[in-house]
Amino acid sequence: MRIVEIKTIELAQRNFISAENAIRECEKNLTTLAELQDNACFIQSTGKNYWLISSKEKPVIQISVVIDEKTSVVTRINWRQVFE
Repeated sequence: MRIVEIKTIELAQRNFISAENAIRECEKNLTTLAELQDNACFIQSTGKNYWLISSKEKPVIQISVVIDEKTSVVTRINWRQVFE
């Protein structure tokens, strides 16, 4: 039983890290989305220079970011895991 528990935890951690890496990649390339071939995130505008980025894979991680108009620097405002 303990082996199953450990394997389940390891799988959950790998999936979580994978989702976070996808979010980070989308966040990093937010200002050049048109150039991306394969987008691993859902991205939607939530206002002037504010964006909501969600991973497509589970567990779903969602972040809010703001883009500085002058410098094009993307700043993460918050982070959450989406539960169904």
